[in-house]
Amino acid sequence: MIQTQPNCTDRVETGLIHFDTARANILSSVTAIGGAHRLPIEQARGRTLACAVTAPIDVPAHTNSAVDGYALRSEDLPGSGTTGRFTIVGRAFAGKPFEGELAAGQCVRIMTGAPMPAGCDTVIMQEQVERSGESILIDAAHRPGQNVRQAGENLRRGETALPAGRLLTPPDIGLCASLGIAELPVRRKLRVAIASTGDEIFDVGAVPGNGGIYDSNRYSLLATLHRPDIEIVDLGILQDRPELLLDAFNGIADHADVIISSGGVSVGDADHIKTALQTSGQIEFWKVAIKPGRPMAFGSIGGAAFFGLPGNPVAVLVTFYLLVLPALEKMLGITDRPVAPMLKARALEPIRKRPGRTEVQRGILLRDDDGAWTVKTTGKQGSGILRSMSLADAFIILPHDSGNIDAGDWVTVQPFAGLW
Repeated sequence: MIQTQPNCTDRVETGLIHFDTARANILSSVTAIGGAHRLPIEQARGRTLACAVTAPIDVPAHTNSAVDGYALRSEDLPGSGTTGRFTIVGRAFAGKPFEGELAAGQCVRIMTGAPMPAGCDTVIMQEQVERSGESILIDAAHRPGQNVRQAGENLRRGETALPAGRLLTPPDIGLCASLGIAELPVRRKLRVAIASTGDEIFDVGAVPGNGGIYDSNRYSLLATLHRPDIEIVDLGILQDRPELLLDAFNGIADHADVIISSGGVSVGDADHIKTALQTSGQIEFWKVAIKPGRPMAFGSIGGAAFFGLPGNPVAVLVTFYLLVLPALEKMLGITDRPVAPMLKARALEPIRKRPGRTEVQRGILLRDDDGAWTVKTTGKQGSGILRSMSLADAFIILPHDSGNIDAGDWVTVQPFAGLW
């Protein structure tokens, strides 16, 4: 049976901007911030690389053995149907190479990572020899060059190791360490100011007054923004008074790159964010054809991009991840980051959907008996039910023009694992 959860946002409205248009307008309006500095590599994870890293050395730096075994000359390998006996004339270890040069019929006991002795180009795994005292016997089942890692085969000196705009990952840090690079040039942190608005909002630890509620939105945003490349300015809870909102936003606009507020962007008498934005800044749009998240404002105040998110807690997270986060990452100069995959999954239940808006349901991904992805909702999908986000591990994204979803239909899913 199709879920029926009547909501005031079910009615068709005029003046809504298409979700895709809203996202495109936001991204075209913001630009990458300037400013960069150098950081020790152990502090650079999660930062944006300001310029490309060029390999100062070959990786590997030396031609070396890929296995524990015996190094020898390929011209001494036995022919088909024969065997070959070799005399062990020395040993080679990583960091302690064999210094001599081999003659015909000789070999060197070699460890993984040890530089190849002069004249040697082939390594026989220790499990593939018969050893007797200081000699080994091998058969003809070997080829020249086997088990050898050539100098520079992974990365050559002068080659680009990491491109500018890379969101640095743990393997990137290890790669730089392997090149002997101690510091990296990274873009400065993005300064993001956040605030909750509403006279009914109380901070955690306080005792809410009559009709009051705890402020979850600001803490959700604090958690989403807690990353190495963002500096958070917490403006706290702002009262729904236009002059106070203007003072707070104007006061931070010269310092912050971005201001994000939640609440106060609907059409009620006490919703003053839109008014403040029109008075002191510039408003691009303030209603998006998305559920949840319809009352969302975007514009600018001073030099800061401004996002006025809805007041309902689920709508805050939906609009942040689908509309705000892409803009923040563009402002950070991120052009190369790990992929956040979108999946196709079969719906395990019918889902009610009206054409004319993008809908974002909270879902739980599962595997069927054949290993294919399936998804079900977390239950009631009201925009005030924050638990629907806590239970979920993915967004179910239903496009603007689609209607009701039947069980078994394919839907697009955005796993949370690619978002945070």
